[in-house]
Amino acid sequence: MVEAFSELQREFFEFVADIKYSTMTTVDSRGRPRSRVLVPIWQVIDGRPVGWIATYRTPVKTAHLARNPHVTTSYWSPAQNAVYVDSVASWVDDHEVKREVWELYRQGSPPPVGYDPQTYWKKGPSDPEYHVLRLDPWRVQVLRGRDLATGRPARVWRAEGAA
Repeated sequence: MVEAFSELQREFFEFVADIKYSTMTTVDSRGRPRSRVLVPIWQVIDGRPVGWIATYRTPVKTAHLARNPHVTTSYWSPAQNAVYVDSVASWVDDHEVKREVWELYRQGSPPPVGYDPQTYWKKGPSDPEYHVLRLDPWRVQVLRGRDLATGRPARVWRAEGAA
């Protein structure tokens, strides 16, 4: 367990940049998990990680998050490096925030994680199909594959007050 996110921030961003694609898991109304591959963009705001996902607001994703906003995004590489981020997800409707997230994707922040969102949303950040999810993590786990063999445990950060 680490006290501050900054203690594992370097490895977190290193692994996210290397792996790029994450699997985000939500839970349906019957308690069954559903996963999909997405590309979150991460920032550190006031010492805490915050994730952004440019995505379509599908009926399934919308229903799952309306019932239970808790999600897990996970990253894994063949080197056995892994990151697990447990978060509360919320839809962002603020146009200025959506425009800022659009730019984060275009700039590839952190490189090489981004992409040109215009590939999916032709009308730009005002495209009615372009939506943004905000991820507010309450737990982040980072594991370097080579540490498995030595018995070094995964490093875990928890937000203050998280169980």
